[in-house]
Amino acid sequence: MGKYLLRRLLIAIPTLLLISMVVYAILALAPGDPLSQFGLDPRVPPEVRENIRRQLGLDQPWHVRYVKWLIAALQGDLGYSFQSRVPVSELIAQKLPNTLSVLGVAYVLAVLLAIPIGVVSAVKRYSFFDHAATTFAFIGFSVPTFFTGIILILIFSVKLHWLPFIYQSTLNVSLFDMESILAQLKQSIMPITVLTLFQTATLVRFVRSEMLENMPLDYVRTARAKGLQERFVVIRHVLRNSLIPVVTLIALGVPAIFGGALITEQIFRIPGIGLMLVAAIEQSDTPVVMGATLMFSVLVVLFNIVADLLYGVLDPRIRYD
Repeated sequence: MGKYLLRRLLIAIPTLLLISMVVYAILALAPGDPLSQFGLDPRVPPEVRENIRRQLGLDQPWHVRYVKWLIAALQGDLGYSFQSRVPVSELIAQKLPNTLSVLGVAYVLAVLLAIPIGVVSAVKRYSFFDHAATTFAFIGFSVPTFFTGIILILIFSVKLHWLPFIYQSTLNVSLFDMESILAQLKQSIMPITVLTLFQTATLVRFVRSEMLENMPLDYVRTARAKGLQERFVVIRHVLRNSLIPVVTLIALGVPAIFGGALITEQIFRIPGIGLMLVAAIEQSDTPVVMGATLMFSVLVVLFNIVADLLYGVLDPRIRYD
């Protein structure tokens, strides 16, 4: 396994380099100017704008800027934001806790709910529970998150006044202050619910489908013929083999949820990575976009490797040579 892991890590290096180069080229060739805000201000002389452009390196060709960015990134320096002049790594460190407190909790809840619902739905096929779970999955997967978020805001914030619809990032939460903990829970309920419903609906369909595909196979009939309890057959044999493709979906869903929650962060004004990335793209803030994109790319590659390693845990027949 050590050789396999080393080989995958070596393959990941050119993959990340190619991704970073393509993204940087697209950002450099796309319309938009990071200094457009100065162009709208008549108080800023043209020579000052040119001096700022020269200091930021925007007067150089994009490939020269990319090489400089790559050398600095390899040393752990992601550069400074063109707009705020704050280090990109510091910006990501500021926004990441807000994203994880909502997206991370939502994804963990979705996995914990989807697997048992999918298993029971497959075991009790065509039952009332199965029909209810299937209907929930189709509705949850089909309805966009922005619609669900708006509905929750209208019901629980506008009509009932139970929950705040604007996320307060300046809230100081202390383990010894129950009031602050309750305030944090209240402002997190709706965005977590929106993301959990969508992710749970997606995973339930996959778990149910894989369970139904494995249940009629010979090894399941053999396990039953040996006199094993049905619960043991379902959990130890059917579920374990059914989770192999589901693991891929779950692992790749971890980085994907950061990008997929852009709309949710916009609706509830959560100052997370998604909201930061949207603002950076609108302002042509290349260092911030590159920093966030690099983080997403590393997560995709990393969780691909994690999924491959988990295959060997779930199926002993899989060997890494």
